Amino acid sequence: MPVLPGAEPYHHDGGEIGVLLCHGFTGSPQSLRPWGEHLAQAGLTVSLPRLPGHGTSWQEMSRTRWEDWYAELGKAFADLRGRCSEVFVAGLSLGGCMALRLAEVHGDAVRGVVVVNPSVVGDAPLLRFAPALKYVVPSVPGVAGDIKKEGMTELGYARTPVRAAATLPQLWKLVQRDIGEVTQPLLVFHSRDDHVVKPASVAFLRARLGDNLEVRELTDSYHVATLDNDAPAIFEGSLEFIRSHASVPLTKDL
Repeated sequence: MPVLPGAEPYHHDGGEIGVLLCHGFTGSPQSLRPWGEHLAQAGLTVSLPRLPGHGTSWQEMSRTRWEDWYAELGKAFADLRGRCSEVFVAGLSLGGCMALRLAEVHGDAVRGVVVVNPSVVGDAPLLRFAPALKYVVPSVPGVAGDIKKEGMTELGYARTPVRAAATLPQLWKLVQRDIGEVTQPLLVFHSRDDHVVKPASVAFLRARLGDNLEVRELTDSYHVATLDNDAPAIFEGSLEFIRSHASVPLTKDL
């Protein structure tokens, strides 16, 4: 199925430090493209894949599961490891959850983690009932486009495929169970006004992780903060985080 214009994956060959960016549920690489380009301009090698079923149609996404999305990220991560001395992982919303899963599974192979409004706790009623609801309705109203900045839009689905959503609780349980394996430095950007992911996810991370966790509050953005008013703070903050935790210099620092 054709990819929507603007939803294409983004890749940039830079220096020895690689960053894998993970977009969110029903979204596309478009929501993280400016972030990726900012990191690329600083000399980093950047990989921003398009997750299966995303950036095409919600009907196609309905035929995919979280395992499909995670497998795509796994391939991109393996590719970065083969080309870079160190790899950081980062993500928005569900992408943040999968970035944490990569850190749990791959240990020291992940140098550090940056997440924006991560979704790790299923506190939305729709998602709790999705495993049963999938037999009743194929889709429900979408969650894309929660942006405060005027004139800015997210390239995401207007409908949420229930069958795909019904697979999320299994991923959340895995991430919650193994969260203690995340010993890498972790930077969390959290929007105070988020109409998609509730505060429970960040509260969970605060309760379970120690001194390796830093949370920075975003006061002028909604859920898709990477396209919102606080985007520059995310871009610069994540770059400084990578620079401070990498053991090799960024290309432009040489």
